Amino acid sequence: MINSWLKGVAVVALMAVGTMAAQAADLPTRKEAPAPVFVPPPFTWTGFYVGVNAGGIAPSGGRGASLLDTNPATSGFLSADFPGGLGSQSVGFLGGGQAGYNWQTGAFVLGVETDFDGSTLSKSINNTGTPFGLAAGALSTDFLSVNAKTSLSWLGTTRARRGFVATPDNRLMIYATGGVAYGGGSSNFSAIDATTGSIFTASPSSTRVGWVIGGGVEYAVTNNITVKGEYLYADLGSSNFNSIGNTAANIAFPGVSVAGHYSYNASIFRAGVNYKF
Repeated sequence: MINSWLKGVAVVALMAVGTMAAQAADLPTRKEAPAPVFVPPPFTWTGFYVGVNAGGIAPSGGRGASLLDTNPATSGFLSADFPGGLGSQSVGFLGGGQAGYNWQTGAFVLGVETDFDGSTLSKSINNTGTPFGLAAGALSTDFLSVNAKTSLSWLGTTRARRGFVATPDNRLMIYATGGVAYGGGSSNFSAIDATTGSIFTASPSSTRVGWVIGGGVEYAVTNNITVKGEYLYADLGSSNFNSIGNTAANIAFPGVSVAGHYSYNASIFRAGVNYKF
């Protein structure tokens, strides 16, 4: 009888343990929360930047000169011996720095940029004419020597920029730009007669203000470093000059003067690196 009672107690105990185990299995388990995944914010062009640039500059306009001779006795052979152009085209180097600000809204970028570059661009001519070939007299072997030079020492621009991002990550921007250009240098012109020593000189002003237009591509290598390539066309206007005419003392060429026209415009190809704050 005792054995039966013990067996009954054991059965009840086993049933209780089984019930508790089943209830424990039904309880929710506690799991570790997943580690947060950091998603960096998308790149934006908004902000201030400074940088450096370098490239090439080539003159696009003409520089010409002509001899104005009011003396009928000399106008024919003097003008024929005078060169019409002021040298061949040349390419110079320019380099400097820039600073600006961009503001991005959606896929569009608006900004303003100013830059200042030094330049080695120059154009010159040193021409020795052929003898006049007059039939007789001291002027039969006479000729003109023409020396002229114009150079651009510095160039600056202040421009608006309008661009759009061309990639989903916002890092490639294509832009158009335009604004005010200003530059300075030196210009001089002289024509010297070999026999009489008559000199015709002029020094037109070469500090100019004009306009500039162009476009480019800029890419953000990192969130702070961008690289760009751009083309600009700068037009600083033109100037006309007239030399002082000969006086009566120069009996060989009275009434002769030199007139010229300088056009200050150039094409610019350059690359740059910016640091964006």
